Amino acid sequence: MFAIIQAAGWPIWFLLVASVIALTLIIERILYLRRRRILPPTLLQEVIRVYHNGKVNAEVVSKLEQNSPLGRVLAAGLRNVDAPRDVMKESIEEAGRGTAHELERFLTTLGTIASLAPLMGLFGTIVGMIEIFGAQNNTGTNPAELAHGISVALYNTGFGLAIAMPALIFYRHFRALVDSFIVDMEQQAVKFVDIVHNARK
Repeated sequence: MFAIIQAAGWPIWFLLVASVIALTLIIERILYLRRRRILPPTLLQEVIRVYHNGKVNAEVVSKLEQNSPLGRVLAAGLRNVDAPRDVMKESIEEAGRGTAHELERFLTTLGTIASLAPLMGLFGTIVGMIEIFGAQNNTGTNPAELAHGISVALYNTGFGLAIAMPALIFYRHFRALVDSFIVDMEQQAVKFVDIVHNARK
């Protein structure tokens, strides 16, 4: 492996740093964006039960807020449970925007690496081509310099594509996952608002 890095020349170090960052972000997002962690399956029913039992207090709201991203959204509604429907809905939407921003964390960086890696590989290719042309002189071509230039060009192109493809796949996957979580959260929050205001009538 070290021989390949040496053959690829100094431009490969940028790609290696990008690959380490991308891998770290992918692992972090896989661990964080788990459906049961974001949208606990029984949480809405528990919140509805607490509301119907009249056990809403600051401690319950605080515990719910720390439970999960869905818990934060429902806690905003529970905190404004005695407010008019519009106020309750607005507080849920505000909490939802903050939660959505948290779910999307690091995705921009991953998307940037997916877009930038082929360009970094292309940069390495250009450096390799410059070395190839630099190998030409009045006495002829230096085979060692020519081979080094070709290896720099090809390894960097290959590494750039090898980093970009999985980074792009995971970026798209996480984006779709976050979008589905946000839709589910909105539906559960709307259901909670409807239950609260229908019960009040």
